[in-house]
Amino acid sequence: MISSDNKNHWENVYETKNPDQVSWTQKKPQTSLDFILSSGLGKDASIIDIGGGDSKLVDFLLEEGYENITVLDISAKSLEKAKKRLGDAAVKVKWIVTDITAFEPTETYDIWHDRAAFHFLTTSEQVSKYIDIAEKNVNNFMILGTFSKNGPTKCSGLDIQQYDEESLSEKFEKSFKKVNCITEDHTTPFDTVQNFVFCSFKKQ
Repeated sequence: MISSDNKNHWENVYETKNPDQVSWTQKKPQTSLDFILSSGLGKDASIIDIGGGDSKLVDFLLEEGYENITVLDISAKSLEKAKKRLGDAAVKVKWIVTDITAFEPTETYDIWHDRAAFHFLTTSEQVSKYIDIAEKNVNNFMILGTFSKNGPTKCSGLDIQQYDEESLSEKFEKSFKKVNCITEDHTTPFDTVQNFVFCSFKKQ
């Protein structure tokens, strides 16, 4: 799927569906928060949420006192929803609309967080671009969550790439050392279960 088709797909999803109508919605992204807090970095750490959409992770990071947060998504509509939800607090966050494989960062990040964006990259070219961008622009920690080998093979009608601890670690082993990996079940708003693998990595 080419980038423009990809963008149109996600704009349509966020234009036509509410959070309780999409499988990835979480009331509180506890696992992501736990990994970020376990980094031990200060509240001035630069954090980017890749494919963050209208996730509530940014709400909870602000609540925790983090001061340097960026949310990136291919869908402008998803970020508009997040900004509207945050209200006045939205000005405390940097918002970037781009396909992750076309991302040209103007700063580096202490924590790179990605729950369920990386697994949509299904070609070796897309994966290589993502890895290259991360290697050049992550200073400290990278946190990735994808569907596991026991998880779904599609999301939002699109094919995804499943991973496990070993295969995810191998993708990034050139520049990142695995810190910790877990698997967890995510219960969707419609009571189906999706198995995820989450790994944290430290830049080498």
